[in-house]
Amino acid sequence: MDVYYAYNYATAGWMFLQSIPLIASPTMLITLLSPEVRETTPLEDYFSRSLGLAIIVIGVLTVLLTGSVPLTASFSDPDGALEDPAAPYALPTLVVTGTYQSAVAFFCYMMWNETGNFGFGISTITSTSLAAMAVWCVLFASTDGRISRKTGADKRTSGFPFKNVEADKKRAGKKGL
Repeated sequence: MDVYYAYNYATAGWMFLQSIPLIASPTMLITLLSPEVRETTPLEDYFSRSLGLAIIVIGVLTVLLTGSVPLTASFSDPDGALEDPAAPYALPTLVVTGTYQSAVAFFCYMMWNETGNFGFGISTITSTSLAAMAVWCVLFASTDGRISRKTGADKRTSGFPFKNVEADKKRAGKKGL
């Protein structure tokens, strides 16, 4: 579960890092992206800062909805007795943020191929890493394993495509007795 929490905090941190230039200096971004140096229009300024704030909110919601930060049900419950430890929105939030990271990685990779800009390369590597972590968490950290008390093996495994010859020998030996 440590990888799951690391993914949540890394996603929120990466979103926060991306939002800083959008909020702090839209003029700098327009200067970097535009062939001519000019001031931002009020509409560009509004959209840049709104997008930056929205990215921060999505990052905060990622941390809160996945159960990374324990929340109480009400202000009158300081003990946390009404707290839901299962975090019912953890898996849907993980899937949505993983899809987001995959889409951003794809977009940045396409822009990196087109422009060769170093910033798109760094974004490609970071978003791809976060998307891979999300896929890993969905596959391996989203359900509790069903561990056998007798053998210590996971009961959800099967013999496909490889046979477990040793287990078959043991079963055949028990049936013969």
